[in-house]
Amino acid sequence: MTRHAAPPSAHPHPKGVDDDTWLDVIQKMDDVYSQLLRDEVALEEKNAQLEVSQQLIYSLLSSMSDVLVAADAQGLIEQTNQALCELVGCSEEALLGAPMHTLLHSSADTGVLQDMMRRTVTLRQGETVELMLHDATGQPVPVDFTATPRYDARRRCVGYVFVGRPMAEIKRAYRQLHEAHEALKLTQQQLLHAEKMSSLGRLVAGVAHELNNPISFVLGNVHALNRYTMRLRQYLDAVHAEAALGNNPQLVALAQKLRIEHILNDLPSLMDGTIEGAQRTASIVDGLKRFSALDGEEREAVQVDAVIERAIHWVRTGMKLDFDVELQASPGCVVPGNAGQLLQVLMNLIQNAYDAASAQPGVLPVLKISTRREGHALVITLHDNGPGIAPEVLSSIFEPFFTTKPVGKGTGLGLSISYGIVERHGGTLTARNHPQGGAEFVLRLPAAKPAPVAPGS
Repeated sequence: MTRHAAPPSAHPHPKGVDDDTWLDVIQKMDDVYSQLLRDEVALEEKNAQLEVSQQLIYSLLSSMSDVLVAADAQGLIEQTNQALCELVGCSEEALLGAPMHTLLHSSADTGVLQDMMRRTVTLRQGETVELMLHDATGQPVPVDFTATPRYDARRRCVGYVFVGRPMAEIKRAYRQLHEAHEALKLTQQQLLHAEKMSSLGRLVAGVAHELNNPISFVLGNVHALNRYTMRLRQYLDAVHAEAALGNNPQLVALAQKLRIEHILNDLPSLMDGTIEGAQRTASIVDGLKRFSALDGEEREAVQVDAVIERAIHWVRTGMKLDFDVELQASPGCVVPGNAGQLLQVLMNLIQNAYDAASAQPGVLPVLKISTRREGHALVITLHDNGPGIAPEVLSSIFEPFFTTKPVGKGTGLGLSISYGIVERHGGTLTARNHPQGGAEFVLRLPAAKPAPVAPGS
C-alpha cells in the first residue's frame, strides 16, 4: 500500500525542513510499511508450515504402537504419545510433569531406571532394559525400554527419550508358539506310536491268519478221529466178544497185553482234551485278530463283560502274573465302540494296577473290577490294593510320557493313549485315591440304547 503525500498547504512543515526532505521521509515510511507487510505475509506462511509440521509430528506420535516418553534431566515427563496414555490409562495432561518412576508397577524397578539413565549419559548412547509398568487396570505389563540422552548445543545432557515396546503380546504369542510346538512334537510321537501299533497289528493279523488254517485242520481231523474211534470201539467190542465165545485165548491175551481196553477207555478223554485245546487256541487266534484291528474306527455293539474277561485273560496268561482279580459283572451291558480299542484300554489299566500293587513286598496284588449302569452311561471301576497315587502327580498321570516306572520299564504313553481312546468313544477316564487305600480308575462310557421291545412279546 502506497500512501500519497498531502499537499504542502495541508501539512505544515516543521521549522527548518524543506519540502524535498519531508518527501524523502514520507517515502522511507512507505518503504518500511511495505516491508512490514511482506514480513507479516512470510510469517503467516511460516506459521502455516509450522502447524503442518506439528500436525505431522503429532500424527506420527499418535500412530506409533511403541510408547514414547520425553523427560528432562531430572526424569520429569515433558512429552508422551497416545500409546503410553492408552497403556497406563492416563491422559497426557495428567502425565506431563510427573516423575518417570510413577509409571513403574514396582518400586524395585526405580533403581533399574536410574541406573539406566546414569549409564546412558556416561556411555553417550542408548541402552535397553525391561521395566514393569502398570496398565490401566493396575496389572504389571513388561515393556522393553530404550533410553537415549538428549543434548543441547553445548553437548550437555538436557533430558532423555524413552521408546518402549510392550512385550505382553509378544510373550503371549511366543508362549502360544511354544505350546503349538510342544503339541506338534506330541502329535509326532503319537503318530510314531500309532504307526508301530499299526505295524504290530498287521504282524499279529498275519500270524493269526497263518495259525487259523492249521488249527482248523486239527479241529476237523480230531472230530473225524472221534467219530472213527466210536466206530472202532464198536468193532473191537464185537471182535473181543466173538473171541471170548469162540474160546480164542491168544486174541484175548494179546488184547490184555496191548491194554486195548484201557486205550479204548482213555481215547474219549484224549479226544476231548485235544478238541478243548484246539478250541482254546482258536479263541486266542480270534483275540489276536481282534487286537490287530486296534487302529480301526469301526463302531459296533460291544459286550463290555466279554471285553473285560478277555483283557483279564490276556494279562494273566500272556504275562504269567500272580494276580487275584475280583470281577463283579453286570450281564447285558453294551456300549457302542471299537472292541479292540476298548480291550487295549482295559489291558493297560489292569497291567498298571498289577505293577502298582506288586511293588509292595509280600502283598498279593488284588484288583476289584465292577460294572454298573448309571442312567445313560456304563461305569467301570478298577480298584487295586497298591500304595495309591502320590498327590503331587495325580493331575499329571494322563499326560504323554509321564511315568513313575524306572527307565526302560515304561514309556508313559499307555494312560495318555487310553485317555484319548476313551475321549473318542465319548466317555471319560478319571483317577483318584480310594478311601480304603489303593488307586481307583473310573471309566465312564455312553451305554447303547436298549433294543425296542416288540409289541406282544
